[in-house]
Amino acid sequence: MASDPKVHTFEEVSKHNKTKDCWLIISGKVYDVTPFMDDHPGGDEVLLSATGKDATNDFEDVGHSDSARDMMEKYYIGEIDSNTVPEKRTYIPPQQAAYNPDKTPEFVIKILQFLVPLLILGLAFAVRHYTKKE
Repeated sequence: MASDPKVHTFEEVSKHNKTKDCWLIISGKVYDVTPFMDDHPGGDEVLLSATGKDATNDFEDVGHSDSARDMMEKYYIGEIDSNTVPEKRTYIPPQQAAYNPDKTPEFVIKILQFLVPLLILGLAFAVRHYTKKE
């Protein structure tokens, strides 16, 4: 009679993040993939990059074969306590300044607001000076 699978906390699993000690969380299950590190077709870096998080999406995005999924069974060591897995953070983009369609920096706009009237005034004086009838 098989015993109940061991339940691991996220913190515990996250500590196993080295080439010689690597655990992954995939679909709520915990796998000790340490013996597979040298044999993984994508290299050990791929497995290491999936530690410390729920690697389900990483695993599914690759499109592993049925034989790869069957192979996982021998690395299975238990379940993850889902209450200990941090919630995924929602990306909040930084607040943007008012829309500036031509992407001109704000200080340039302020300088132009000051200089353009002066240039117009100078042009008006020049035109008046050179078109004056004597």
